[in-house]
Amino acid sequence: MTQTQARKPMEYRNEMSPVWCAGCGDYGVLKSFTRAFAKLNLKNEEIAIISGIGCSSRLPGYCNTYGFNTVHGRALPIATGLKTARPDLTVVACGGDGDAFAIGGGHIPHAVRRNINITYFVMDNSIYGLTKGQASPTTSTAFKEKKELIGADEIPINPLLFVLAAGAGFVARTQAGDMQHMTEMLLQAIRYPGFSFVHCLSVCVTYQGKEFQEDLEKRIHLLPENYDVSDEDAAFQIARKDPWALGVIYRRQNDSNL
Repeated sequence: MTQTQARKPMEYRNEMSPVWCAGCGDYGVLKSFTRAFAKLNLKNEEIAIISGIGCSSRLPGYCNTYGFNTVHGRALPIATGLKTARPDLTVVACGGDGDAFAIGGGHIPHAVRRNINITYFVMDNSIYGLTKGQASPTTSTAFKEKKELIGADEIPINPLLFVLAAGAGFVARTQAGDMQHMTEMLLQAIRYPGFSFVHCLSVCVTYQGKEFQEDLEKRIHLLPENYDVSDEDAAFQIARKDPWALGVIYRRQNDSNL
């Protein structure tokens, strides 16, 4: 029996050089994507990466796969349509917190309830980095007050609580500074036979700076090994009370697509 030769991550990169700021977590996300594809041993033409608009949404342009940089907030409906037309493709949608939870927020519940086999990877740095540092739907009131940003009294969206409440069957959280963990979360999300959501904590090195990254590193922690990923009540508790826990928060065991 002939064994399939393992792929290398660089086989999923094209010749274009990323234009993100030096130190941006999106570089690590890009590497995690290519590492996950290599571990899955996917052919380049078997992958489609769909994004919206923003710094992180440039990611498909650096991959030697199918890719589509859509209009702002519309990654999910495009990804849903593509997967419906081409169920043979591995479809990954990606974008930032503004793209996902502002103009694109209305698409999330519908993508969740349709439960089509796509993965949504959101890089959340809680700010609009591309358009000069405005507050996003996930920016904390404390940060807005410190930076004198408009809308300091607006309560930020809780991404995990949002997708869990919509009924998502797979929800995970990772952080852009840990490529090994990101790769593992992406692998599990892609393998899940339904809609999967990965929340990636990130930092805008230009508009948030070193202090924001240091604070993130102090707070983040892995879920305990004995955490039950099938416990929906526990998942809601994590979503409400622990915004720094990393790992698979919830995986539905009785999904209709399983």
